[in-house]
Amino acid sequence: MKVSLFIPFKNEIVGLRAVIPQIDKSWVDEFVFIDGNSNDGSVEYLNSLGYSVIPQSKPGLLNAWWEGFDNCHGDIIIPFSPDNNSVAADIPILINKIKEGYDIVIASRYAKGATSYDDNLTSGLANKWFTGIINFLFLSKYTDSLTMYKAFKSSLLKDLNLDQNREDHFEVLLACRAAKRKLKITEIPSDEPSRLDGGESRAHPGRFGKVKSAFQFLYIIFRERITL
Repeated sequence: MKVSLFIPFKNEIVGLRAVIPQIDKSWVDEFVFIDGNSNDGSVEYLNSLGYSVIPQSKPGLLNAWWEGFDNCHGDIIIPFSPDNNSVAADIPILINKIKEGYDIVIASRYAKGATSYDDNLTSGLANKWFTGIINFLFLSKYTDSLTMYKAFKSSLLKDLNLDQNREDHFEVLLACRAAKRKLKITEIPSDEPSRLDGGESRAHPGRFGKVKSAFQFLYIIFRERITL
């Protein structure tokens, strides 16, 4: 099974300098870097290491994700955060778990033995609250449904019709549809280190970005529950 490591970024030079040297190139078959129009030297840094970078054609993080997925050729895809939130050493663990027969392996910040050093009180409660709602409605057993960091079979993009809902938040949509289909899912404990300075977070853009995202999450969750 070939592995694609997908890394979207925009002005993440500080994080990239810290995390990229931690990734052994032999772990994966393909690096897919999507650049959201960086102007801080991020692209030049990656080029200096011999990596190719794909310029993002449409703005927005959701577009970055799908442009990345469209350029992934592996049987396994691992979205990886360039801002130090993802622990590089866990990449081989995620891959090995998929090869054991799992469809999705989540690097959980809230599994026993893991800690999020990036959460504040509000974000931690919100993440666990949304996960609790998904577990209640879909009878799933996630500890962390919203994390970016996971490994999944690339075939799920079409098998779950995820590519038909590109405007939806991918993590929420994947969690709901995987639970609906009773896929083989497991988690590994994986710390979430604090985000390094220097990058622009695009997860919840705008003054009321987090509130807007919360309503979008709820809409996706209840829409998916109704269409069981």
